[in-house]
Amino acid sequence: MKPAISFAELLDWNCQSTDFWKAHLEANPALLELPCGIAGMANVQALVRHIWAAELIWSQRIAALAVTDRSLLPTGPVQALFELHLEAVQNFRRLLSDAAYNWEEPIAMDYSWLPAEVRRPTPRKLMAHVLFHGQRHWAQLATLVRAAGFPSGFKGDLLFSSTLE
Repeated sequence: MKPAISFAELLDWNCQSTDFWKAHLEANPALLELPCGIAGMANVQALVRHIWAAELIWSQRIAALAVTDRSLLPTGPVQALFELHLEAVQNFRRLLSDAAYNWEEPIAMDYSWLPAEVRRPTPRKLMAHVLFHGQRHWAQLATLVRAAGFPSGFKGDLLFSSTLE
């Protein structure tokens, strides 16, 4: 066995966390309106949209697909937002199965909100970014709901994941 962790394994970890939060939020819909502030989002539902919209948009960028205008993405309900995640995962899995895909060729981006020195990341860097982006926000969400008196039981640390031995 090699010591490296693959993107496929990290994607599985991402999906495991996402599945947890989707089920938890569907079982506790009042949490969606909980004031948030994470990533500047007004409530939990907006944060979930932020996480899954980022996955979709970055997956489209990495795959050289047309990038969906963020304003056209749904704002809810959870199932509609989850579809963004599912589409992103399909895009990522296609890329990961393409042996000819060049993970080192920088991608030019016209995002003026990004500092100029990071507007040409490699697909490899973008993939790592988006996978850790979601995990970071899920951990923040776990802290937020626990502090609000609604502990989730989320065990998002990689150590607790069944996707990696």
